[in-house]
Amino acid sequence: MSRLKQNQNIDSVIQFVEAIAQNQCFPSDGDRDVLKEVLERLRILKRKKGKTNKQIRAALEKITALLLIYFV
Repeated sequence: MSRLKQNQNIDSVIQFVEAIAQNQCFPSDGDRDVLKEVLERLRILKRKKGKTNKQIRAALEKITALLLIYFV
């Protein structure tokens, strides 16, 4: 996947998570912390250059695990 397409996909996920954070009525501190960590990891992933598919997959697995914590 090209770097431009990767960044577009990451931007889409960032916008999704930001929308969740803004539309949540009364998030607990734990929920807010999880969403902040997800956003931080996504932004780091976007800035990182020379990523291999394995590195991207590992980062996305961690992000998915955090989102599962939030939604479950």
